[in-house]
Amino acid sequence: MTDEQRKEIRELREKGLGYVRIGRVLGISENTVRSYCRRHGLSGTNVKVEPIEQKNIRYCRNCGRPVEQTPGRKEKKFCSDKCRMDWWNSHPELVNRKATYEFVCAYCRKPFTAYGNANRKYCSHECFIADRFGGGR
Repeated sequence: MTDEQRKEIRELREKGLGYVRIGRVLGISENTVRSYCRRHGLSGTNVKVEPIEQKNIRYCRNCGRPVEQTPGRKEKKFCSDKCRMDWWNSHPELVNRKATYEFVCAYCRKPFTAYGNANRKYCSHECFIADRFGGGR
């Protein structure tokens, strides 16, 4: 372990990061981080724990790596597209579904809702086929 890694472990631990996240960020074993912290008094409750999001440094929501921010641009929450997709696929309940539209089917006249398409006319493929090719009303 280099002196730079030791310094980073101390800084990240004081910011409240756990052993696993520090290991991922620095690319070293969780057990190495844990051993270093125990030997140098950085384990247990004597470490000052602050919420991570209060600092200027942002960490990936999925893997915990630091995310480089571009000044003047929207804040990034993930380090890569892979992490972003993995996180959203594991948290589908947090998806904000604003594009829900209500319609009345042009064929069967039943009300229905559709997500993401403001131009729907039919509630199902069967109603479309019946209306388009004469399903007989």
